[in-house]
Amino acid sequence: MALHSPNPKREALPLPSAAEIDILAVLWRLGPATVREVHEALGKDIGYTTTLKQMQLMTEKGLLLRRERFRSHVYEPGIPKEQTQTQIAADLMKRAFDGSAQSLVLGALSAQPASSEELAGIRKMLAAFAKKKGRP
Repeated sequence: MALHSPNPKREALPLPSAAEIDILAVLWRLGPATVREVHEALGKDIGYTTTLKQMQLMTEKGLLLRRERFRSHVYEPGIPKEQTQTQIAADLMKRAFDGSAQSLVLGALSAQPASSEELAGIRKMLAAFAKKKGRP
């Protein structure tokens, strides 16, 4: 099963649009899927051909990879979820939060309060990050 990707060197890809993020989110949840499976999972009031065209454009951009399975085209994300999230967060931090990670985190926590388990996980990640950077 050959993968078709116009971005074999994994160069920085353009930020996905809101519609592209919706498609990526479906594929992150389902794993490799056909256009029909993605279209049904989206559950939006758009036509199948719109979903097909969007996924074809995403493949041209390198956001999706396409392979053939039993004479059907199967799509999967072209870059890992975490890499896409990091790219989006970096862009958002730069454009909307004046480059401040603190403002970005405070904005996120104000918009959607974290559970005590999530806050504990955040504290643990911050401690590990500080240790990695050589800070107490």
